[in-house]
Amino acid sequence: MQAIYLVKNGDAATAFELRETADPIPSSGEVRIKVEAFGLNYADVMARNGLYREAPPLPCVLGYEVVGRIDQVGENVANDLIGKRVVAFTRFGGYAEYAITNPQAFTIIDDLDAGAALSIATQYVTAYYMAYELTNLFPGDRVLVHAGAGGVGTALIQLCKRKGCEVFATAGSEDKLNYMREQGADHVIDYRKYDYAVEVKRLLGEHRLDVIFNPIAGSTYKKDYALLGSGGRIALFGGSERSGKKWGFFSTVNFVRKMGVLLPITSMMRSKSIMGVNMLKIGDNKPATLHRCLQEVAELVVKGEVKPHVGGRFSANEMATAHAFLEDRKSIGKIIVTWE
Repeated sequence: MQAIYLVKNGDAATAFELRETADPIPSSGEVRIKVEAFGLNYADVMARNGLYREAPPLPCVLGYEVVGRIDQVGENVANDLIGKRVVAFTRFGGYAEYAITNPQAFTIIDDLDAGAALSIATQYVTAYYMAYELTNLFPGDRVLVHAGAGGVGTALIQLCKRKGCEVFATAGSEDKLNYMREQGADHVIDYRKYDYAVEVKRLLGEHRLDVIFNPIAGSTYKKDYALLGSGGRIALFGGSERSGKKWGFFSTVNFVRKMGVLLPITSMMRSKSIMGVNMLKIGDNKPATLHRCLQEVAELVVKGEVKPHVGGRFSANEMATAHAFLEDRKSIGKIIVTWE
C-alpha cells in the first residue's frame, strides 16, 4: 500500500514522503479498513513540528481518523462487518491506504459524505465529550469557545446552542466571525483586533462565564481563569500558542511560564475547575466512552441536528499544501485528504 510518512519535523513542504509499505494484517479483535479519505487535525501540525509527545518516533505515519470499507477482519470479529462503510479512529496510521482499528473505535455510516463523517470522529467527538460528558452544560450557561471557526470550534458552537447556552466565540478574520454567527454564536470577537478578555468581560456585564473551551493555552489561560465565575470550568484540549515559535526549548519554557502555577487550594476556595482533555488517552483507557460518544454524534449528524462543515478537500499528493493551510489558520471547519 501507499502511506504518507512524516520523515522530518518542520516545514510541511519537506516533512512528508509518500512511500510503499506492506499492507497491514488485522490481529485478533481488529479490523482492516480500505481507506477512501482521512482527516487532518491541529494535533497533526503539532506532531509535525515535534511538539506532540504522543506521536511515534520518526519516520511515522500520522492520522487519527479514516473513512472507508472494512475489507478484512481478525479472529473474534464478525465476518458480516466486511464491506461495511465506517468512520473510525486510528491511534496513528491514518495517512495510509489501509488502516487497522477495533470495533469500539468505529461506527457504520452507510453513504454519509466522507467529509461529514470525518468531522464526526476527532472533532465532533472531542466537542461532544467536553460539552456533554465532561462539563455537562445546562440551558443558560455562558460559554466561551476559542478558535470557534475550526473543526472542534464549529462542533462546540452547534452542540452548546443545542443545549441552550449563550455562546461567546473568538476567531481572527471577518469571514470567520460571520461563519461563527451562522453556526449560532451569540457574540463573536476578533482576537486580532481586540483583547478578547476585555470584550467578553464587557459583554458579560456583572456576570461571569460558566465554561471555557480552550485549545490555545499559554497566555490565554490566566485570562480565562479570571473570566470564570463560581462553579466555572475550563476545558484545556490543546496548546496551539506554542506552535510556530522558533526558539525550541526556550519557547516551551516561555509557553509554560505564561500559564503560571495554580495551587489546588486556590481552585477549591474559588470553586473553579481546570480539566485537561486528551482524546488519545480516552481512547486508550476509556474505549467504551469513546465508542458511546462516536455513536451518539453520528446519530445527531444523520438526523441533521448538527451540521459539520468541510472547509477543504485535498488529494494525497497535496499533503504539504493541506498541512500548511491548516497551520496558517486559514481553514474553516474540517480538512480532509482523499486517495485517488
